[in-house]
Amino acid sequence: MPAQARDWQDVSQRCHDLRLAPFAMFKTDSAAQTATQPANPSTNVTRRGVFGLAGATAALAASPAAARGFGTGFTHSVASGEPQATRVLLWTRFVGEADTQLEWQVSASEDFARPVSEGLATASPSRDWCAKAIANGLEPGRWYFYRFIAPDGTSSPVGRTRTLPLGPTGKFRMAVFSCSNYGFGWFNAYAHAAQANDCDLAVHLGDYIYEYGGATYPSPGQKHPDRDLEPQHEIITLADYRLRYATYRADPDLQRIHQVLPMISVWDDHESANDSWKEGAQNHQPETEGSWEARKAIAKRVYREWMPISDEPYAAYDIGDLATLFRIDTRLEGREEQFSLEKLFAGKQTPEAMIASLTAFRDGDYADPERQLLGAAQEQWLFDGLAASSTRGATWQVLVQQVLIGKVSSPTSMMDLLGENVPDFAKRRFTAAAMASKAGLPQNMDAWDGYPAARERLFKASLEADANLVVLAGDTHNAWNFDLAQDGAAVGVEFATCSVSSPGFESYLSMVPPPTIAGALVEENDELLWADTSQRGYMVVELTPTTATSEWRFVAGIKERSTKLAGTKRASVAAGAKRQGA
Repeated sequence: MPAQARDWQDVSQRCHDLRLAPFAMFKTDSAAQTATQPANPSTNVTRRGVFGLAGATAALAASPAAARGFGTGFTHSVASGEPQATRVLLWTRFVGEADTQLEWQVSASEDFARPVSEGLATASPSRDWCAKAIANGLEPGRWYFYRFIAPDGTSSPVGRTRTLPLGPTGKFRMAVFSCSNYGFGWFNAYAHAAQANDCDLAVHLGDYIYEYGGATYPSPGQKHPDRDLEPQHEIITLADYRLRYATYRADPDLQRIHQVLPMISVWDDHESANDSWKEGAQNHQPETEGSWEARKAIAKRVYREWMPISDEPYAAYDIGDLATLFRIDTRLEGREEQFSLEKLFAGKQTPEAMIASLTAFRDGDYADPERQLLGAAQEQWLFDGLAASSTRGATWQVLVQQVLIGKVSSPTSMMDLLGENVPDFAKRRFTAAAMASKAGLPQNMDAWDGYPAARERLFKASLEADANLVVLAGDTHNAWNFDLAQDGAAVGVEFATCSVSSPGFESYLSMVPPPTIAGALVEENDELLWADTSQRGYMVVELTPTTATSEWRFVAGIKERSTKLAGTKRASVAAGAKRQGA
């Protein structure tokens, strides 16, 4: 192997999950174990073996002894989701001796004096004791209380939920979250949102859990001492995924946000495996971890067991005459494999050869007009939905989705900002990033930037529908605010939230002050109006008939459990303007 190829291979093992150019090209040393750690013996199985283990797991789970890691009875509080004007989905988990029929009630008052909707739901070991029910016959735009009751008369905690409004709607507020890594620290963003109590809905944009083993991401040096992860190895089997969700959902602040707000949620990659696409993932090795189709099916199954969500891969939600929310899947439904700039540079010995490779790629595969991120069926559903929403008179069309859609290139000045004390592998990476930028290419090929034709089709469909497009995004662990455009025409805005707890650029580029990094990114990218690359938190997105506003709320830290904020930032777009910038 040529020396340069070995260098790139070595660097590629340092790359992880930090999503944006040129920073998307780096992994922490701890996360490099993803590519090098020995296979967990329990994961060295075939497709048949994975499903065989799944069946064995379900049989074991039927034993109360196997479930007592989190107790018996109501183990994980309650949750609600999939709100509509007259119905909502209810969730709980009840561990019993066998299938257990639970009674559920919905009431306008917390004393449940006169339930307005009630019925039965079954908690079964076949679904890891998780029970769901649809409460129908509710009134639009109203808060309700709900609970589950076991056969022995014990009751779950009381939850609060809200239906969506019908007709004229003056205001609607959403608490928007992303990237919640249990091991790095406390979920203070959830805690603050629950305490603030000023939203109608919670929205989670993915990376609700992480699949890595306990010594990978975070590394032992990064891990919070009070946040022990289960299982300790990377999750592969049905039992693994279920135990990981049970661990996350035992967090008191995550339980609380589910208890007090209905949630609309989408999966991103870490609910299955890092950098996943419809036929594989960066962090899935078939030779030691079995079939990707089997692992993907398990990941979907457990997500749908543990989350207050329907089994539909995508869905729409009407917020009266104010907005339509479109929950879409940019990850598993139709995504083609991500491009790899590392592969483009493989074997290239000179800068001239690298530039030639980048140019050929830019004008060839990268520009493929048929390339898909959503898949043809979901894409058409979304385009039809944008048109229908605009035609019915909804003011806003909001995409509830995972990855950045705004165009971002690496700052060509980054090497100057980094100074002299930069490892050789980092110098090579930033040099490559600068080359890509000069060639007119982004670095984050896992975002919409890696699927420019799909983004162009979406933007054109939005313009044809005369939609007021607001795109919500997570994934990067950092906060962003974009104006979006297509061929010079204003399309809409993107509000992208920072992470709940996963580290951002401040953890990887500590040698550069965060305002300097953010300033360089804004200067390099015309559509990027603002960025924060160093804080954790969440967004509150408020929709009114005249404006759409995002307030980024930054928590004071995640190492201590707290609801203290370090600061906020606001941005707004006027209805019909389709841009914020002057």
